[in-house]
Amino acid sequence: MTTDTGKTREYNLSAEKPRIDGTLKLTGGADYAADRNLPNQTYGYPVTSTITKGRLVSLELDDALAMPGVLDIFHHDNFDQLSRSPNSFAEENLTSEPRLPFEDNEIHYQGQYIALVVADTFNHARAAALKVKANYERDDDFLTDIKSLDSGEGDLPGEEQPGDASSLGDADSALKGAAVTVDQRYSIAQESHSVMEMHTSVAQWENDMLTIYESSQGVVFQRNALSKIFGIPPEKVTVISHFIGSGFGGKLFMWPHAIMTAVAARRLGRPVKTVLSRQQEYLATGYRPTSLQRVRLGADESGKLLSIHHDGCNESSPAGKHDDTVSGATPKMYDCGGNVAVTNRLVDVNKCPPCPMRAPGESSGNFALETALDELAVKLDMDPLALRKKNFADADPASGLPWSSNHLQECWDNAASRFGWDKRNATPGAMKDGDEIIGYGMATQSWEAMRQHCSARVGFRADGSLMVACGTQDIGTGTYTIVAQTASELTGIPIEMIDVRLGDSSLPSGPLSGGSFATSTVLPAVSAATREALSQLKTLATAEGGVFENVDADSIELENARLVSGDKSVEITQLLKDNQLGLIDGEASARPGDEQEQYSFRSFGAVFVEVRWDAGISRLRVSRVVSTVDIGRAINPMTARNQVEGGIVMGMGMGLFEQSEFDHSGYPYNNNLADYIVPVNADMPHIDVELLDYPDYLHNEFGARGVGEIGLTGIAAAISNAVYNATGKRLRDLPISIEKMLAP
Repeated sequence: MTTDTGKTREYNLSAEKPRIDGTLKLTGGADYAADRNLPNQTYGYPVTSTITKGRLVSLELDDALAMPGVLDIFHHDNFDQLSRSPNSFAEENLTSEPRLPFEDNEIHYQGQYIALVVADTFNHARAAALKVKANYERDDDFLTDIKSLDSGEGDLPGEEQPGDASSLGDADSALKGAAVTVDQRYSIAQESHSVMEMHTSVAQWENDMLTIYESSQGVVFQRNALSKIFGIPPEKVTVISHFIGSGFGGKLFMWPHAIMTAVAARRLGRPVKTVLSRQQEYLATGYRPTSLQRVRLGADESGKLLSIHHDGCNESSPAGKHDDTVSGATPKMYDCGGNVAVTNRLVDVNKCPPCPMRAPGESSGNFALETALDELAVKLDMDPLALRKKNFADADPASGLPWSSNHLQECWDNAASRFGWDKRNATPGAMKDGDEIIGYGMATQSWEAMRQHCSARVGFRADGSLMVACGTQDIGTGTYTIVAQTASELTGIPIEMIDVRLGDSSLPSGPLSGGSFATSTVLPAVSAATREALSQLKTLATAEGGVFENVDADSIELENARLVSGDKSVEITQLLKDNQLGLIDGEASARPGDEQEQYSFRSFGAVFVEVRWDAGISRLRVSRVVSTVDIGRAINPMTARNQVEGGIVMGMGMGLFEQSEFDHSGYPYNNNLADYIVPVNADMPHIDVELLDYPDYLHNEFGARGVGEIGLTGIAAAISNAVYNATGKRLRDLPISIEKMLAP
């Protein structure tokens, strides 16, 4: 492997380390946004719309204003004049809902904010919010379910998105000439993020400088958006998010409650803390949108794919466009002779804007494609794994570029062997164990390997410790730990002496914690900053009178916290002490290069699932999951496996449990953890995850690709395929509920 310095070096990483922040979390020392309490703090509580569509005519506030402790109520007629963010990913100021709070009196969805009550205590604010009375002009012409628009034949509903459509070869002609075809529709219900930590904003102004403590997956994005919205320089905004109680995409970009809180704090001249309720989480902080999909496959009698058509449609919102692009990854998955066509459509529904949710788009599209492949295998009377192997893509079918690294075939073989796939009986219902019918299913897993620009600062301290700082954040995935591991490997300083600082927008600019690109983005910046700090140390050491006076700086190496050249060496702590310095630090940036135009970067995996169906008691359960994934080098296999396992559990949620449900008025009546069903401990199968170890040095100097998303992909399809193997019933609409299992 060649580093940015041109020298070849193999890093001794891939060590299983417990999380360095684990003790803080177990002892309550980790400071989450809702734990932040500032002097003279006040409390905000949102008032939300109780209609799905229409117009807010007036608010009756007298009773609420007369409640104990109420300081003010903010709404359309009592709010600051603000500007919208440019709402650009490229400019790093994207927001989840571009519409400003109280921007007008139009109501686009139930749960839309219509006021913010601020009082001296949380209980006073909540009690007063319940006293606010809203008068509406109701419009009953609303939509909350795109499935009602689908005729079941022909094109999917919605407006086709030109940027999402792509076509290679002649997919139509190839499909017409295929000996065996599949043409089926699939759907996935809306899913909520159901995070443990509710969205929180604690805002404080000091003169014209704003500090906001936030549960955020993107402190830099939120800082930049607030800067544009309030018309102040970015350096006057600080967003802090040291610890996050899960996000899954719902906390990637700022939501309106943060803006409301910041306005209230500026107007009152006191800190304001707003913590959303669980019900408000389900109403106003995004979700994985409902998707409709149509997949058409054509193959010859041997199983060679000749054509793939994949059409998708997902929900968006009049309050903010979101395109999940469920068909986007399909052209990269299999070799179909270069004949592939994909489209994606959007339909506005009267809900808050959807947003990314773990493995956005691809996990939904993967379900449809991998289920359709299983259906094709049944028509061909062919083993589903053999079908996929026959259509393995040696290079990226979409771009024609070679893969930077692709070990999918080993993933298939490894997982299949560990699972016992060779014991599968293809006849539905043929495998039994007592009262239970057993089904086997499998699917391919995949996620794009991405990398962004990043800066970091590394500082050697006189006490022997090392400081590493980056304006990214750890959403519970182990970023603190892998940064410390990397810094320890680079410097020889023990991991317990590494002080990692994340989750603060005033630190050198770091990436979002989403999309599985944080690891591959942050670590090269840490390496570059270490080299810059080392350069500062070398300059100090080679100065007149220094230990390495007249020594070529390029000959000096860093080994076990010492500078070494030939028979000369000095401890860094001694060097700093001799020069009466407490710290030598370096800041540097790293970004992708032209390799992005030379190779296609993607991670692959294989997942095999066993389900058991007991018809006598109407019980369907997942009993075993075996997955093998190739993510390049796993910097910390312990936390990496944990990420894949977590993705598998979320995939079970998509496949079997999760669905937001709306009544006739457009109200989501299962907007709480009692009624919104997610997998729990009693649902857990035996999960067996293996990570291949093939460092992808074309991607970055550490060979690491992301791991957060790929574990979720493939699970729902593998479950659906296993259900077919057990029962002969092909269920194409998720989740696979007991009612669907029992339906004729």
